[in-house]
Amino acid sequence: MAERNPETHVIDFRAAEQLLAARDPRGAVKLLDSVIAAHPENTAARLLRARAFFAAAQLRPAQLEFELVLEREPDNAYAHFALARTFQRSGRPDQATRHFRLAAALDPKPEYLRAARFDTG
Repeated sequence: MAERNPETHVIDFRAAEQLLAARDPRGAVKLLDSVIAAHPENTAARLLRARAFFAAAQLRPAQLEFELVLEREPDNAYAHFALARTFQRSGRPDQATRHFRLAAALDPKPEYLRAARFDTG
């Protein structure tokens, strides 16, 4: 196997972004696994892997990755929003609402504000 170095990990990260954009989330996860094994502290790689898990409908791994990102970056509005969407898809509306509201409080983007609406129907 070829020697893995930081430059290779950057290339793998960028390739994983492209795979996710091309709707190949499982391929993205495979590339990110080696990046994260070498750099477990890399929050950007973890966030990308969480997005890939979500896109592949692997909701439990996505949830765990988004939660890990939020442990490190509790003010990451996108991670709160994505975690909320994960809970929503998992049939857990109460947890989803909590994280939608946190996302909207941290960053009042229209998309986040719509998702955090306080009315229930």
